[in-house]
Amino acid sequence: MTLDLRIFTEPQQGATYDDQLAVAQATERLGFSAFFRSDHYLAMGREGLPGPTDSWVTLAGLARETSTVRLGTLVSSATFRHPGVLAIQVAQVDQMSGGRVELGLGTGWYAAEHSAYGIPFPEKRFGILEEQLAVVTGLWGTPVGEKFSFSGEHYQITDSPALPKPVQTRIPVLVGGGGPRRTPALAARYGDEYNQSFPEISGIGARIKVVEKALSDAGRDPGSIVQSVALVAAVGQDEAEFTRRAAAIGREPAELREHGIAGTVAEAVDRLKALEAEGVQRVYLQVLDLADLDHLDLFAREVRRQLG
Repeated sequence: MTLDLRIFTEPQQGATYDDQLAVAQATERLGFSAFFRSDHYLAMGREGLPGPTDSWVTLAGLARETSTVRLGTLVSSATFRHPGVLAIQVAQVDQMSGGRVELGLGTGWYAAEHSAYGIPFPEKRFGILEEQLAVVTGLWGTPVGEKFSFSGEHYQITDSPALPKPVQTRIPVLVGGGGPRRTPALAARYGDEYNQSFPEISGIGARIKVVEKALSDAGRDPGSIVQSVALVAAVGQDEAEFTRRAAAIGREPAELREHGIAGTVAEAVDRLKALEAEGVQRVYLQVLDLADLDHLDLFAREVRRQLG
């Protein structure tokens, strides 16, 4: 399997819908497999002008203005939407895209964005995430004409018609997180993909083995889940171009080289090949300067070409 490269953006840092559209269309044109975005309502460390855009509203628009690239969230927060509403939204965007949607779902972590917009932020959220995954996948998986009910600590669903249905037989579900036991078990139960977001490079292989054991313990083939990582991307044709790109996103070159896919083209290729050797199958390239479409072109033209 050739390493799959996807583009991942952080629009809460300051991006309009049109900014995201330009990146999504470039992602498609350049042959990357997917355009993913974060699901946040507040910027981190800056103003984030002109203000937040909702992830699923945005993806609905992009679904109608792209034709082949896959679309998803890394990751939606379980605190933002009731699971029944989320199931309807994602299924509808899947229909609008012709079956190109994927759902990343997590517990949520950024307390400030909740207080800024009046969204409840309970201290304990893992049980909420677990029940949301059960409800969303249960609604999608209920045959047409049958009813779906669920009784949990956080959610109660009674005789739902479980409509609408996605176009895809199964919308891929992405689960991520750093917990040593519960998160891998959750991925093994519900996930089609397990994601490590901004991990220490040295620990990626060990984490993959933890998830593979959780899959085996759950009676699943360890190879039945896609192993992915999300890492910041900043690459230049030469040192000067790389340094300029690092400065544009407010990061130090040495720090980027240590923690991301960064440096010259040759360095980026070496890092990606090393990740693949550790068992990574998919990499989300976190692109922070959405105006720099030449950066995506460089990855497509020079970096991806050398991965085989």
